[in-house]
Amino acid sequence: MKKFNLTIVYIFFTFGFVNSQERQAPAYPLITHDPYFSIWSMGDEINTSSTKHWTNRAHSLIGIINVDGTNYRFLGKDAVNYFEVVPSSEEGKITEQKPLSGWETAQFNDSSWTTADAPYGNEGVATTTWKTEHLWWRKNFDLETLNLEKLFLKISHDDDVDVYLNGEKIYTCQECWTNENEFKYYEISQPVQHSLKLKNNILAVHVKNNRGGQWLDAGIVEKRKVKNEIVQATQTALNLTATQTNYTLTCGGVDVHLTFTSPLLMDDLDLLSRPVSYVSIKTKPNDNKTHNVQVYFGASSVIASHDENQLMTAEKSNTASLGYLKAGTQEQPILKRKGDLIGIDWGYMYVATPKNANATQNVSSFENAKKDLLTGKQSEFQNVGKKLMLNTLFPKEKINSEKEYLVMVGYDDIYSINYFGEQLRPWWNKDGKNSLPNELDKAYTNYEEIIEKCTNFDTSLHKEGVVAGGEKYAKLLEIGYRQSIAAHKLLESPSGEILLLSKENNSNGSINTVDVTYPSAPLYLVYNPNLLKGMLNGIFYYSESGKWKKPFPAHDIGTYPIAMGQTYGEDMPIEEAGNMLALTAAITKAEGNASYAKKHWKTLTVWANYLSEEGLDPANQLCTDDFSGHLARNANLSVKAIVGVGGYGYMAKLLGEDNIAKDYTKKAKKMAKKWMNLAKAGDHYSLTFDDKNTWSQKYNLVWDKMVKLNLFPKKVYRKELAFYKTKNNKYGLPLDNRSEYSKSDWILWTATLTDSKADFQLFADPIYSFAIDTKDRVPMSDWHWTSNGDQRGFKARSVVGGYFIKLLDYKWNEH
Repeated sequence: MKKFNLTIVYIFFTFGFVNSQERQAPAYPLITHDPYFSIWSMGDEINTSSTKHWTNRAHSLIGIINVDGTNYRFLGKDAVNYFEVVPSSEEGKITEQKPLSGWETAQFNDSSWTTADAPYGNEGVATTTWKTEHLWWRKNFDLETLNLEKLFLKISHDDDVDVYLNGEKIYTCQECWTNENEFKYYEISQPVQHSLKLKNNILAVHVKNNRGGQWLDAGIVEKRKVKNEIVQATQTALNLTATQTNYTLTCGGVDVHLTFTSPLLMDDLDLLSRPVSYVSIKTKPNDNKTHNVQVYFGASSVIASHDENQLMTAEKSNTASLGYLKAGTQEQPILKRKGDLIGIDWGYMYVATPKNANATQNVSSFENAKKDLLTGKQSEFQNVGKKLMLNTLFPKEKINSEKEYLVMVGYDDIYSINYFGEQLRPWWNKDGKNSLPNELDKAYTNYEEIIEKCTNFDTSLHKEGVVAGGEKYAKLLEIGYRQSIAAHKLLESPSGEILLLSKENNSNGSINTVDVTYPSAPLYLVYNPNLLKGMLNGIFYYSESGKWKKPFPAHDIGTYPIAMGQTYGEDMPIEEAGNMLALTAAITKAEGNASYAKKHWKTLTVWANYLSEEGLDPANQLCTDDFSGHLARNANLSVKAIVGVGGYGYMAKLLGEDNIAKDYTKKAKKMAKKWMNLAKAGDHYSLTFDDKNTWSQKYNLVWDKMVKLNLFPKKVYRKELAFYKTKNNKYGLPLDNRSEYSKSDWILWTATLTDSKADFQLFADPIYSFAIDTKDRVPMSDWHWTSNGDQRGFKARSVVGGYFIKLLDYKWNEH
């Protein structure tokens, strides 16, 4: 009977959803493996915009099919054609001393200024360090022609700027900034453009740092018109599952079924770590006639660069079963760049296809690739250049039934992480004896088996999600699955332990952040608790090696991908100690034994003692919701401390340390009783102990329920949940009384406190409404306004793994 039900679900899942064009996510994962190798479609139609990295940089994939002489684009879109006029990230003149008037003109004498390479700013990230309040920059340039199309200022700045071209102000921005390495484009007016000369032009910028980070990089680009000789295919279906994103498009008399599969299956670490995604292009006549077809697939070399203007090298080679193209930067600065919104510029991307497909592979500019496609000729192979395209052109053929064209896209980063001074290779090549071509061969050999495993997993995840929390909850799990995993890198530590190191995407770029691991954990507890150990091992090592000497855990171990020690500017003592104890207790619960806790018992004891002494009534400090600012006497943070102490007692019991277990369980229950008095505020419990007119989500209570610590009476849950119902908004429950924004992961944790599926859906379903209504088309944001559905901040973060908390509760306590 179970097998029959699963089949019915599969049929509905595969065909019922595929035939719908309803929006299913804010953005759709296409190729998702780690924080750098992460390509998305930022809209519902796969061929109306360029595919992008989660940072919003174009990581262009292009698919074109010729059907009976007409070219149709079924994947991607021509990127905006910006051509360098004044290159960014190059040499300029700078000064940090206020210059004399006229500094922005071509006639000004800047011989006393310093010559230095851009970008200028934060130490360790910028090419040239700038630490003072003001910076003035000048770039002298000549032109080969004045016959230019539209010109744009290309600029990345933090904070205020004034920009001049030949003495005319072309852009100003006060109390605003871009993220470092994020460029914005602003059109230069025609009168100013017409003032340009062939010789001795000057682009000049004054930038002021108001607070926080500081940054400047600028240039000028030309936007050229493109003659469109390709028809846009009509998309008719879209379906998102946990490991696959599927599209159907009509191209004249032929339908294209386009499927992206990133086989992130957590029960097979070798497969999970293999940085290879499948792009399946299946063609089939839709009119029962025979058609002439030819399929083209292109991938931009920008995928392997941080800046689109970096010089790239390319080559062509093969294995026993595959032909492939390979491209990377000429410079190859391995593990030299760190930060948040950046791309990788070391290692090599690969595009492979089976030899028996008889495809022609070439590397050229995209302009030449399109010309080749339209004319049937082949450009000369380009070994070196900027913004190259890796082109795969399958042979022309007649089809009267379904035909599959398979492409595999992979990435070899060579070394992934600097782990306390030792450069670590990725898990799939941890001994340095493997190669990406070898992994591509394995991926091809096992293609059908892997796709079947992915399909079965996707079906099972959806089915279990529906049972645990309803249809909309299941769809949230599908949104979160690949996103969370792809915000991590899987490695082996020098001592042979698993490391699954997160990047704190779009919030500061830290590596292995404890309070990012904490909300991410449920996904990994559901499917492989060893991976959660991999998220904790680096933090344990940092303390146990003596590199971190404080009586609570570090916030992080560096800035991705450099793990040399905490770089966050402030500790979160109770937050991180509570997180580590709660998560170690959760691993203990998942495995049914405390062997992992035993390995780190001395360290856990130090942290438990800290929480028992300092955790009940927290001092003025940050918690994981640091965007809300400092808070003293934080009731929810106090819950975390109590759960941490109780979790220590729970683990001691399983280790046979009965006296310790009784002592700490007693301490935790005593703390919980005091908490109820301190936080009581009539029909709810307050945000802070000293203000009864406040309220907040007590999402940290979820571990008391999940691990069955039984520290708080169930009436505490019931009272809070009843109160939350009065505060729920269209797009979710606010985090607390201070603002209408919320964190979707915490909402689902709070909702899991109820045993009523209807009540769970009351809180959970509005999050899916946000996902399909928000105007912000980015990988799922976990921080949004609950009133209007706008993104407040954050995107592409691993914390959406926290959506799996209800499924974890179902598996632990209900299944």
